[in-house]
Amino acid sequence: MVLYSKELRFSKSISTLILRAVLGLTMLFGHGLPKLDVLLGEGEIRFADPLGIGVMLSLILAVFAEVVCSALLAIGLWTRYAVVPLIVTMIIAVFVVHAGDGLGKIELPLLYLAGYMGIFFLGSGKISVDHLIKGNL
Repeated sequence: MVLYSKELRFSKSISTLILRAVLGLTMLFGHGLPKLDVLLGEGEIRFADPLGIGVMLSLILAVFAEVVCSALLAIGLWTRYAVVPLIVTMIIAVFVVHAGDGLGKIELPLLYLAGYMGIFFLGSGKISVDHLIKGNL
């Protein structure tokens, strides 16, 4: 009896690729790049400071996670390292920024958090730059 067939391994690789690509690209284009525009733009920066570290540093950290780490996640490079800042960002979004806002505001960051945690435990999968670097593709 084969417990872990070739088809199952391929299915896991495709599933991991889809999860990484969708989460990484939607965060990058839907949330990260707009924040980068705010950071690089003219005028006063309006952004939450949930940890009391200052608006500018809070925005820089969010941009790093949502732009740099999301891009790394999408291509599968340093995946487990890249997903950690995204997990932290979503924990802050769910449990600090939107703590009293109800499910409507918590739902999206909670879904991102669940997906990022899944990727953390699954890894990048075989269809990734991580796997290519290891010489296994």
